[in-house]
Amino acid sequence: MGYKLAEIEYVEAIVLSGYKTDVQVQVTIKLKKAIDVENLQVKLVNNLKGFNQIDKRWVDKYVEMWSIPENITVLLKKYTGEILPTIKNPKDDRRTFANEFSNAKQESLLRWIENNKTLIVNDIIKGRGKFSAEWMLVAQKIEENAKWVLKPINIVVNHFGNGDVKITKQGNIKIGNITMQRKGGDNGRKTAQMLQFKINPAELFDV
Repeated sequence: MGYKLAEIEYVEAIVLSGYKTDVQVQVTIKLKKAIDVENLQVKLVNNLKGFNQIDKRWVDKYVEMWSIPENITVLLKKYTGEILPTIKNPKDDRRTFANEFSNAKQESLLRWIENNKTLIVNDIIKGRGKFSAEWMLVAQKIEENAKWVLKPINIVVNHFGNGDVKITKQGNIKIGNITMQRKGGDNGRKTAQMLQFKINPAELFDV
């Protein structure tokens, strides 16, 4: 973070919940009696492909955040299963995969995401307000090795957000190195219909 260790008098870490920041570190500098605050988002991974959820909400919450138009909202709710499939012979009776939409609908969905990509990526990784993340700390523990990396959040945003917006062969949506998908799981509970964004934090070891 650029501090000179000899100038630090005291460090306190405060665990937060409900924000992009998981830990807020307060650094007291000697003599100056000044306190710097650093907001860290912490990701723990157990292997080289430790995919990690970075954001999960109901589609309607994202509608509020990003002013999503009605036609795109309907597509996202079909994608997550809040609106059941209306096509013939869907791959899954519970939802519609993105590649099952008509070509015109796929293009409109991808165009909207591309036009709002910066806002989306910043919100799901960095967040907003005084508890927005300034750093990402990735700690990896595998059988014979443990390591960590600390990156400024803007580098993290650029890395994961960099790349094309596209629909995968599996019918999910990629925004650069971010996967946007139906949450699924939850033993069939309604919360499986939430929209979720995932990354592989271990990629930051090579950035």
